Amino acid sequence: MHITRYTDYSLRVLIYLAVQGDRLATIQEIADSYDISKNHLMKVVHQLNKKGYIETIRGKKGGMRLHMAPADINIGILVRETEQDLSIVECQSSSNACRITPVCGLKSMFSEALQAFLSTLDQYTLADVIQDQHRPQLLRLLQIA
Repeated sequence: MHITRYTDYSLRVLIYLAVQGDRLATIQEIADSYDISKNHLMKVVHQLNKKGYIETIRGKKGGMRLHMAPADINIGILVRETEQDLSIVECQSSSNACRITPVCGLKSMFSEALQAFLSTLDQYTLADVIQDQHRPQLLRLLQIA
């Protein structure tokens, strides 16, 4: 299983905001902390805001912060919401053109594997990702003042 950069960046934004607390953060700040493109993050932040994960405040002193507690952000749900296509093999997709799909056992095997993957992620929240004992190191690594 492979997640897209979009999901990866969504997780990174949420981790950053969870670690830094209630203080407002900017897209530029997060991009600089992870050394990633601000342009890539803009779309991610927009969608996270639309989905209610974060709140954004406009203006000169604006920024963003989490809109819900880290313990209320389920990793499995987030992955399902940010991944456009969870197909591992072609026969799982709506554009399947594989001739042997009707008699091939791969589709059911990969479907089972995908469910196991998502089921594992369903057991975790953002709070599990940013465990309190790791908070000081995360703050230092992300260069959050």
